[in-house]
Amino acid sequence: MTEEIIPVAKRETTGKASNNALRNAGMIPAVVYGLNEPPVAIAISPKIVARIIASDTGLNSMIHLQREGTEIKRYVIIKEVQRHPVTGRLSHVDFMRVDPTHKVRVKVPIKLKGMPLGVKEGGILDFTHRVIEVECLPTFIPAHVDVNVEHLKVGDSMRLDQVVLDAHLTLHGDAHNVICSVLGKQAEEVLPEAAAAAAATPAAAATPAAAPAPAKGKK
Repeated sequence: MTEEIIPVAKRETTGKASNNALRNAGMIPAVVYGLNEPPVAIAISPKIVARIIASDTGLNSMIHLQREGTEIKRYVIIKEVQRHPVTGRLSHVDFMRVDPTHKVRVKVPIKLKGMPLGVKEGGILDFTHRVIEVECLPTFIPAHVDVNVEHLKVGDSMRLDQVVLDAHLTLHGDAHNVICSVLGKQAEEVLPEAAAAAAATPAAAATPAAAPAPAKGKK
């Protein structure tokens, strides 16, 4: 776990115009909420936030926010980030207050370890569930959860409830969700082959319904 101490300024004004002026000054708007305290609007450096996101613990880094000119500090984790739709630059951050002595629920990336036996035999690894939701004390939030897949053969899969977690982590969510599976080549090729066969076979022309005989006029 990485702990950061970040100086922040309380925002006295909010709204689109105020936020744009803040970004033009090299800062971004953010909000701090949680622990049954009122939300507080703050200004923060996007460079510091980007550095934290790029660290080993990323969005799950526990950091200290200290309000400039005061001794007010809060432990927080990054709950959500917003980016500009065109430039991709950070535009807003939500911080959630955390108590180091109380557990929190977070989503942690899954990192697969090893080469599955089935892949060595020509199969294909299908990695479908890339995060795991766990509960733990903020100081024990992992950067990622390692999942060993070396033993998987073609046709095998790994579920969330099969992951070996550290003692201080508790799994949350649907335990039967499949993290990954090893598919055989045949399973991957069935669909393209079926599509090719269908394309090569001309569709049967629809037989038009016979037109009704014209009614004879009365004489």
